[in-house]
Parts: sequence; structure tokens; C-alpha cells
Amino acid sequence: AGVQILNTSGGAITSAGFGTGTESHILFHNGNGLVGQITTNGSATTYATSSDYRLKENITAIPSSIDRLKQLKPSRFNFKADKDTTLDGFIAHEVSSVVPEAVTGEKDAVEPEDNETKGVKKGDPIYQGIDQSKLVPLLTAALQEAMAKIETLETKVAALEAK
Repeated sequence: AGVQILNTSGGAITSAGFGTGTESHILFHNGNGLVGQITTNGSATTYATSSDYRLKENITAIPSSIDRLKQLKPSRFNFKADKDTTLDGFIAHEVSSVVPEAVTGEKDAVEPEDNETKGVKKGDPIYQGIDQSKLVPLLTAALQEAMAKIETLETKVAALEAK
């Protein structure tokens, strides 16, 4: 179950706090407790997911980050519903083999049967989604790896020039 809000008049859902300090607007809980939240502070909004070290184990460096980064295919595109707006981004199924945790859904999935409650018919597409923030750790690791290679090359060049 859940809450479904349909808005046909162009209005918005508002969560307001009266102070300018940290205000919680939406808290996400599951069987593990609080796993994410949306908060505001001053004029900023934070979308936070669990990241405390006490929740994690088997922590290792990200291996082969440059090789994995090269597999990503950033693209420019527009959505069919908004032909006048060109965006930079990714195609979900192309990312799924590189950073699977960033992608939701399955490529080419369709509704298996009619469901009036959900407003879908058998064969309707079930679209994939992507959380691009999940790409940041790989991007950071690849940049660090590239910087280390650059620094090594700079040291070698300086040594050659000194001869």
C-alpha cells in the first residue's frame, strides 16, 4: 500500500518548517531503521541516504575505476515529451552493467497484466530509472586514479628534464 496523490490542477505538495535551522521534511524508514531523509537548513536542501561507517563492513577501495569509467556512455538527448530541452545524462540499461546499484528496473520490461488500480494495461512499458548520484564514488575513484598517474608522469618528466 502507500499514498497516492494526483494533482490535475498544477498545485504542489509542500512541506514547510518555520525556522531556518535544520528541519526534517521527509524521513525514510525500513526494517533497518532510518535509511534516508530530506532536510533543509537555511536556504539549502539535503537529500541524505545512510552512510555512517557503523552500518558498513567489508570496506575496500574501488578497483579498476578508470576501466569501469570508460564503459560509461554519457549522452546528450531530449525526452520525447519535451523535444525543446536537451540534457546530458545516461541511458539506464547502459549503466546497469557498470554501476548496477544506480539503476532501477529491467531493460524492456512491460506490465504482465491489466491492473485498473495502478492504471496500467498488459504490455505497457515499465520504465527504468537511474540515480546518478550513485555514480559519484566511481567518478571520484577514477579521478583519484588518474591524478596518481599524472603525478607519477610529472615526476618522471621532471627527472628526465633534470638530466
